[in-house]
Amino acid sequence: MDLEYTKEEELFRDEVKDWINENLADSLKNKVLMHKRLTKEDYSFWHDKLKAKGWLCWHWPTEYGGTGWTPVLKHIFEEEMITAGAPRIVPFGPNMLGPVLIKYGSEEHKSYYLKRILNCEDWWCQGYSEPGSGSDLASLKTKAEKSGNHYIVNGQKTWITLGHYANKMFCLVRTDANAQKPQAGISFLLIDMKSPGIEIRPIVTLDGEHEINEVWLTNVKVPVENLVGRENEGWTYAKYLLTYERTGIAGVGFSKQLLNHLKQISKREKKNGKPLIEDPIFSCKLSEIEIDLMAMDIFNLRVISAAGKEKAPGPESSLLKIKGTQIRQKISDLLRQAVGPYASPYIPESFDEGYNEEPIGPEDSMLHARQYFNLRKLSIYGGSNEIQKNIVAKALLGM
Repeated sequence: MDLEYTKEEELFRDEVKDWINENLADSLKNKVLMHKRLTKEDYSFWHDKLKAKGWLCWHWPTEYGGTGWTPVLKHIFEEEMITAGAPRIVPFGPNMLGPVLIKYGSEEHKSYYLKRILNCEDWWCQGYSEPGSGSDLASLKTKAEKSGNHYIVNGQKTWITLGHYANKMFCLVRTDANAQKPQAGISFLLIDMKSPGIEIRPIVTLDGEHEINEVWLTNVKVPVENLVGRENEGWTYAKYLLTYERTGIAGVGFSKQLLNHLKQISKREKKNGKPLIEDPIFSCKLSEIEIDLMAMDIFNLRVISAAGKEKAPGPESSLLKIKGTQIRQKISDLLRQAVGPYASPYIPESFDEGYNEEPIGPEDSMLHARQYFNLRKLSIYGGSNEIQKNIVAKALLGM
């Protein structure tokens, strides 16, 4: 694989930069870069901009409304979005459900749901994890029993990211309790969040945020035509989706952004009267992370290059998830260390728009404590890193 960008690729990078500069409002950019709380309206505003440009579902095939970009162009686009401080594309519809429907959905599903994702008409959330069934996802207990033209769904889902914004949920349910293997009795349903019997309860995390939720389903009626693929084969579709999620969790672009910020702070903060970057112990830690990130960047390009040849990421996505989450956590830890005691006076209200109290210490100090707490979850969600190591051991090492 050629690691040098071509002239055409560099021109594309310039096009992306120019378009973002013209369309990303400074107020929204500053909210993202200063880790202020983003509203549903903030995300929707940016989704609408990308939709109008034709860049929202940037990795779909052109016949379904995607861009047709090469893997390198996709990489450049994502990198420039993060560098510029644009809001992330909320992944559940465009990046997770979309590829599943394109590969496994019926023509009716493709015709109806893909168009609605492209037009920002639906806001999806992911109904996978349950209490006691997170990394061991195949042990899920939410039941779906067929009754005439409907499934009747009962159970509980947890860690539902941005579920309080969603009007739709793709959900794993158990449709055969007597299957010999637990994976064999699972189906993939599309559920309207406005259905009677659905209750959403907020979960507030260590950093004071309401980003995730638990969802209770009590006798929820779901039309049988909302089954994706075949009954009891949902595990196949779930695994396919998870490979895309885990590749995204690696967050190479986010790590680059964090690392650049860490370098700036290490030049600003002092230790024994000298810039922190000149401290040999600190600079050694920073250099080690940067080397790991450079290596992972190349590996990430290899994985997305394979995806460009219509190969879904395999166990490589697990390796990316492991290393990527470790790197982001290490950077957030060093950022917290770099600002020292100024990271301690953590005030959750300071991340609300309009908060105007005088900051304690440098303006960006408190965000590092919040960020540190938030990124602790990276090594758990999407399948814990311990589970990813088991996947790699079985798939690549034959253990």
